[in-house]
Amino acid sequence: MHGIIIFTAIIFFLWIARSILIPLLIAGFLWYLMNAISDYYRRVLPYKAPTTKTEKAYSLVFDWVSYIATFATVFLVGYLFATQIRPMFSELFSSLPAIQEKLTRLGTYLSDSIGLTFDSSMIPNITKIAANIGTSVAGIATSFGMVLVYMIFMFVEQSTFDKKFSAMFPARRQYKKMRYILDSIDTNMKKYLFVKTAISAITGIASFIWLQMIGVEFAGVWAFIVFITSYIPTIGAIVACSLPILYSLVSAPTLQQPILTAIGLIGLQILFGNILEPKLTGKTLNLSTLAILINLVVWGLIWGIAGMFFSVPMLVAIYIICAQFDSTRWVAVLLSADGNIPDKNDDQ
Repeated sequence: MHGIIIFTAIIFFLWIARSILIPLLIAGFLWYLMNAISDYYRRVLPYKAPTTKTEKAYSLVFDWVSYIATFATVFLVGYLFATQIRPMFSELFSSLPAIQEKLTRLGTYLSDSIGLTFDSSMIPNITKIAANIGTSVAGIATSFGMVLVYMIFMFVEQSTFDKKFSAMFPARRQYKKMRYILDSIDTNMKKYLFVKTAISAITGIASFIWLQMIGVEFAGVWAFIVFITSYIPTIGAIVACSLPILYSLVSAPTLQQPILTAIGLIGLQILFGNILEPKLTGKTLNLSTLAILINLVVWGLIWGIAGMFFSVPMLVAIYIICAQFDSTRWVAVLLSADGNIPDKNDDQ
């Protein structure tokens, strides 16, 4: 009973403080992602761990070069979105009333063909749905200033994180155990983010090429949606495929284009999401599908779209942490796909 009360209190706190925690989570994610990109650039550059004063000077130069390259990469991605993707979204939103009308006509045609009674209210109002999604995204975007402030302070203070961490755990054995947990989370998270981002980008590019080949309008928008929703397990793939399929169904004069759209997008999701990605991640995400879905729903209810987006990284962290303590290893077993969980680190 005591545990249920604590769990309920934590959920209530996460929900009531979401306006503060979501920007902090986004800032932490971006800070972590930019550091991961910077680490990658260091691997590409002729960088090595410094031992002499001269090498330390070179190391500092490499640090600055890697961070400049990282910020340039982030700026380029933002510029491409603002100049290429955003205008396509604006054009798509302006076409929503016409799409709604075509969808209504399609429903009438199908009901007449099947012989069922059709009510136009049964057709979802896609304009209203798009407006609600836009409001949610805009709500996150309005907190960008707070996100930026959090990120600046994270970058300013990150040089002191190791020192603070050592002070928090003065006992050698406790320090090693907590360091092992953080390193495990860091290693698995970087692998997950790298593989997920690479697979999502490849899937988005392949989707764009396929949709362009068969003549589906707003191919860039659908490809961008494929890329973004790939971070949301299961539901993301359904949304990524259903939206362009539904659009081609109401806009194409024949069924050829919708069928080709469905075959291409579903095939790409199966190839990259169900076959290639699990092979690349290996046992990094040895998580139960049911646990992922429940986790997705819970975080979606608490934090909306942001919660769904970050649901898997947070589940990975919880899974690794629970596996390192006797009192919570049973939780890690329940979260795992096959009952095999990481070994505990019991350093003397």
